[in-house]
Amino acid sequence: MFLARPFPKFIYWLPTIIWMITIFSFSAHPSLHASAVAWQDFAVKKTAHFVEYFVFTGLLIYSLTRTTRLSWTRALLMAIIICIVYAATDEFHQSFVPGREPRIRDVLIDISGGLVMVVFSLRSRWLEIIDYRV
Repeated sequence: MFLARPFPKFIYWLPTIIWMITIFSFSAHPSLHASAVAWQDFAVKKTAHFVEYFVFTGLLIYSLTRTTRLSWTRALLMAIIICIVYAATDEFHQSFVPGREPRIRDVLIDISGGLVMVVFSLRSRWLEIIDYRV
């Protein structure tokens, strides 16, 4: 009889690590213009910041809940702390890339993407609990 073995823990971290490398890779390139129109260029770039860290925080939550014994709320807290630290270090990294400069505004946008994911996760978890009780 074939018994399914659980995945090694690093498999659960693989998507998160790949996403971190992707963020780092984008930050390592000089800034490109997304549009010739200044406000459109700004909107596209800041939306990308938000979405990058929204996804990153979701992947962190996935990895943490599958590989640690943290409670759900502690996993969410740890995910947002890691998100904040990675956003800050990513902006610091950009200070060494020609044509890029670190901005606190970008860190705040990154954090807001992470926080929205945490809120979605909390809401989803709350709906699961309510549905289970009904």
